[in-house]
Amino acid sequence: MLATSTNVSPITPERGAWFVQRSAVTTSAPASLPELLRTIGCEARPDPAAAGLGVNVWRARSGAVLLHEGAEAETVLVVRSGSFKCVKTSEDGYEQVLAFAGPGEVLGFEAVSRGHHTATVIALEDSTAYSLPLRELDRWRQRFPSLDHALQFALSRQLVRAGEVAEMMAAVAAETRLARFLVWLAGCMAERGQSSRRLYLRMSRRDIASLLGVAHETVSRSFTALADWGCLRVDNREVEIVDEAALRACTRGTRGTGDEGARGHAGTRSRPAARAALAA
Repeated sequence: MLATSTNVSPITPERGAWFVQRSAVTTSAPASLPELLRTIGCEARPDPAAAGLGVNVWRARSGAVLLHEGAEAETVLVVRSGSFKCVKTSEDGYEQVLAFAGPGEVLGFEAVSRGHHTATVIALEDSTAYSLPLRELDRWRQRFPSLDHALQFALSRQLVRAGEVAEMMAAVAAETRLARFLVWLAGCMAERGQSSRRLYLRMSRRDIASLLGVAHETVSRSFTALADWGCLRVDNREVEIVDEAALRACTRGTRGTGDEGARGHAGTRSRPAARAALAA
């Protein structure tokens, strides 16, 4: 059973990084297995054997690093609350955002095969995460089939989302990439029981640009364009989807710009032009 100390736990993944950032990352009282399963989105069936199992919970301040790229793997995380970004650093120092993660998503599982973490995990806001020690994980999965099922479910869902992120990159136009990202994010929010129309972007414009493979300035211009076309209302990090149909029209272009799709849907272009844009 994991330690219950509210200070630094003796079972500490990435021990060096933990002590360096002990003011930014702390532990709280362990959570129950049923709570972890509910966070992932699986039914928590009664299991008397799990009554004594406690899963450590990490509390991370905004900007705190929970897992370090290249560090020896000792834990797998499941996001409990808040949001994170996964970043890979190139040899020249460029930080490439690989993914954003919210409640129920698994972080660091690739280390099961690699033996080390392939990306850095950073909190985008004050967040919490369950910590599953790798040295215990196989035994836990065998002892608690519900946990094994939940992890498979979560990883399968993340594979689908990874494919959706790849689809964002298939578009030539930056407006189309951004429109796809916002539709994807709205879907994630809806799955978590949150508003799919009023979005608060925890990530920066630069983070979004890195994920989408475009320049920071291009993302800012694309937000302005989508707002001008009547798809969005933007106030810094607060984004309201005011015309979902027009925004979705913007997502359909893979070879041209999203301009004609959005404007065509709004009726400011001729119907032939709109049809051509939506078919692109």
